[in-house]
Amino acid sequence: MPTATHTPETKIPLSKPATAKKPDIASMSLPDTLAALQVNLETGLAHGEVHNRQKQHGYNEVAERKEHPILKFLRKFWGLSAWMLESIMLLSLVLGHYSDLAVVSALLLINAVLGFAQDRRAAGVMVTLRRRLQVSARVLRDANWQLVPARELVPGEIVRVRPGDIIPADVKVLSGTLAVDQSALTGESKDVDKAPGEVLSSGSIVRRGEGNGVVILTGANTYFGRTTQLVQIASPKLHIEAVIAKLVRWLFLIVGSLLSVVVVASLIRGTPLLEMIPLVLVLLSSAVPMALPVMFTVSMAIGSAQLAKRGVLVTRLSASEDAATMDVLCVDKTGTITMNQLAVTGVIPLEHSTEADVLFAGALASQESNQDPIDLAFLAAAKQRRIFDNIPKVTPISFAPFDVKNRRTEAVLEQNGQRFRVMKGAVRTIADACGLSPPAIEALEARVGESAAKGYRALAVARGPETGVVGLVGLVTLYDPPRPDAKSLIAALHDLGVQVKMLTGDALAVAKEIAQGVGLPNIQRVADLKTASARPGNDAIDLLAGADGFAEVFPEDKYIVVQRLQAAGHVVGMTGDGVNDAPALRQAEVGIAVSTATDVAKGAASVVLTEPGLTNIVALIEQGRIIYQHVLTWIINKISSTILKSTFVAVAFLATGEFVVSASAMLLLVFLMDFATIALATDRVRPSKRPETWAIGGFVTVSVALGLAMVGETLLLLWIGWSSFGLATDTNALYTLSFLVLLFFGALSTVSRRERRWFWSTRPSWPLAAGLSAGVLAGAILTRVGLPGLPPLSWPQTLAIFAYAAVSCLLVNDAVKVLLIRRLVPAAVA
Repeated sequence: MPTATHTPETKIPLSKPATAKKPDIASMSLPDTLAALQVNLETGLAHGEVHNRQKQHGYNEVAERKEHPILKFLRKFWGLSAWMLESIMLLSLVLGHYSDLAVVSALLLINAVLGFAQDRRAAGVMVTLRRRLQVSARVLRDANWQLVPARELVPGEIVRVRPGDIIPADVKVLSGTLAVDQSALTGESKDVDKAPGEVLSSGSIVRRGEGNGVVILTGANTYFGRTTQLVQIASPKLHIEAVIAKLVRWLFLIVGSLLSVVVVASLIRGTPLLEMIPLVLVLLSSAVPMALPVMFTVSMAIGSAQLAKRGVLVTRLSASEDAATMDVLCVDKTGTITMNQLAVTGVIPLEHSTEADVLFAGALASQESNQDPIDLAFLAAAKQRRIFDNIPKVTPISFAPFDVKNRRTEAVLEQNGQRFRVMKGAVRTIADACGLSPPAIEALEARVGESAAKGYRALAVARGPETGVVGLVGLVTLYDPPRPDAKSLIAALHDLGVQVKMLTGDALAVAKEIAQGVGLPNIQRVADLKTASARPGNDAIDLLAGADGFAEVFPEDKYIVVQRLQAAGHVVGMTGDGVNDAPALRQAEVGIAVSTATDVAKGAASVVLTEPGLTNIVALIEQGRIIYQHVLTWIINKISSTILKSTFVAVAFLATGEFVVSASAMLLLVFLMDFATIALATDRVRPSKRPETWAIGGFVTVSVALGLAMVGETLLLLWIGWSSFGLATDTNALYTLSFLVLLFFGALSTVSRRERRWFWSTRPSWPLAAGLSAGVLAGAILTRVGLPGLPPLSWPQTLAIFAYAAVSCLLVNDAVKVLLIRRLVPAAVA
C-alpha cells in the first residue's frame, strides 16, 4: 500500500505525546487507519459519535490572529487627513490659539471614533459573509450521504471528493485516483497524483478524478495548520477610486491656485504668514475626501448586508460597483433558467433490450454520492420502477465520472462472478464507443430529434464486456423544466438594460426550445461564433449582438464568449458552477457562482448565490446601481461644496481684506457636513433603468455649475451684510454670518443634489435627514450659545439666513440642476 507523501515528524514536539499519532496515522495501512479511527467504511460515523468527537477535537478550523482593537483605533490618527488636523493643532499651540486647539482636537478624536466604529461594523458584515461562504463536504453518516459545513468534520469521517472540491481536512484516500493542485500550500504548480493510501492535504484542490477518503486530521492539527477558506473577501481597487483620485487632484489645483492668490495678497497687505497657515491648511484639507473611506465602507457594508439577506454574497467588493455598469449577462441554462431537477421522461430500448435493461445499465453508470442531477435522475427512475428488486448482487469495481473531454460516465461491475462494463453519455459519444457507422449515428440522432424539439435531452446507454466493444442498449430522454419565474425575470433584466445570453452544452434544438419559452428566441451554435471570429471584419461582433445565447458550448467556450463581448465594449456578468467555469468567472467583471457551484467556481467568482434562479441577480444589479448613485451624489456634493468654501473665502478676502471664517470654524463646518453626508450611503434612491457609467463628465459639469452658483449667492448675502448691517466694523459677527451661510448652504444643497430630478421627487432616508438636521441645529445652537470667535446672532437673523439658503438651494439651484442634467446627462432622468 503506498504511503503518504509527507510524514511531518519534525513538526511534532516530543513533549506532547498526544500529537505523536500524527505521523503514524498518515503512514498506516488503510485497514489500520480505519481501525485506529474506529469507523465503519460502509456506514461512516453515527451522529452521536460525531458530537462526541467534536467535543474532543473541536471544530475543523484554525483560530485567526486578529489585530488588537486599540492598534486599529490608533491607526485612525495616521494618514493625510489626520496629519493635516494634527498640523493645525501644532500651529494653534505655537500661536497660542487654545480655543482652536481644543476644537480641532475634539474633531480629530470624534473623526477617529466614528471611523473606527464604522470599520468594526463593516468587519462584522465581512465575518458574516465568510461564515456563509464556508466549504461544504459530502459526508457519510449513519449510512447516508449528506452535505455538511466543513468546520463540523471530525477525524474518522468518510468523505467524497470530486473535481472542483477544496479538500476540507487532511484526508487519506480510500478509493479512486485523483490529481490535486497543492500550489496554494507548497508553491508547486504541477498537479500531484494521489492513489489510495496517500494523504490529501487540507486546502488543496481536486482537479481530476474522484474518490472516497477518511478524515485523519482536522483544524490546527492538519499538516499545514491552515483553515480551509472557500474565498478571501477581496478589496481590489475600485473604478470610482481612480475617478475620485483624479477629481481630488483637480480640486487641489483649484484650491491651491485660489490660496496662492490669497497668500500673495495677504503678504502684500502685511498679514503675518503664521496667522494664515492654519486657514490655508483647513482649506486644503477641504479638498481631501476625509469622509471618503468611511463613506465607501458604509456603502459597501450596507449593500453587502442587504444583498446577503436576498441570497447574494459579495466576495469582491468591486462586484457591486461593476454590477451597476454591467450591460450583458451570460447565464447557464441549468439551474438558472431551468430548475436543475432532471427527470427521466422516456426510455427507448434498442435491439433486443427492454426498458428495464436500459435503466439497469444507466443506473449502474451513476453514483448517488456525487449528487449529480443526471445520475440522480437515473437512480430515481430505477428505484421507482424497482429495477434492482430480485436481481443478484452487483459489486462495483471502478467508476469513471463524467468529464468534458469524454462526455460520458463509465463503470466496471461484477455480478455472479462475471465482470461487465456500462456507460452513459452523449448520443454521438456512446455511438462512437459502440463502433456504429456514420449513417447509423445520423439515424440515431434523427430518432431523438423529435424529443430535442420538445426541449428534452437525450442520452445513450451501452453495456458490454469489461474489455472490448460495448453494445448500445437504448436511449433515455430527460427533461429539466424552466423555472416558473425565468421568463418574467429575463424580461426584468431587459427592462434594466441588461442583455441576457443563455449558454448551454445542450444541442441546438433542445436549447432553442427552452430559450424560446423564456423570451430568448435567437440561439446560435458557439461553433458559428468561433468561425466568425476567425474571419476578418465584424461578423463576430454582429453575431454576438444579435444572439440571445449559444448552444453546444463547452466550459472553455464560455471564456471565449466573455472575451469577445468585452472586446466589443461590454461590461459582462457570467454565471457558472463547475471547475472549468473558473477562468470565465475570473475574466468577467461580475463572476457569479450559482448556488450549486463547486468550491473552485465559488472561489473564482466575485458573487456567490445561495438560492437558485435569477431573482438574486436582479437584486444585485439594483443594489449596485443604488450604491453607484450614493457614491456619485457624494462626489457631486464634494466638488460643489469644495468650490463653494474655497472660492467664498478667497473672493471674500480679496474684497474685504478679512478672513471671513476662522480655521477652527471651517474645521467644525467640514466635520458637520462631511460626516452628515456619510448618511448618503443609506439614502432612499431609485435604481436607474439603464446601466451606469463612470464617464461622469456631465455630472462633474453640473456640480461645478452648482458650486459657482452658490458662490455667487453667498457672496451676495455677504455683501448685503457688509454694506447694510455693519459687518464691516464687527469682524466677529462677520465670522458667525459666514459660518452659518456655509453651514446652511451645505446642508440644503445636499437635499437638492441627492435627487437627479426635483428634490421633492423622493424623500431622503431618515438617517440622512437626521444627520443633516442635527448638523444644522448643532451649528445654529453653538453660534447662539457663542463659541470663541463666533458671537451669537439673533434668532431672526439666523432664520433669515436659513430662509435665504433654502430659496437659493431648493428653488433656484434645484431648477438649475434639473435643467443641466436634462441637457448634459439625459439618460440619468430617462
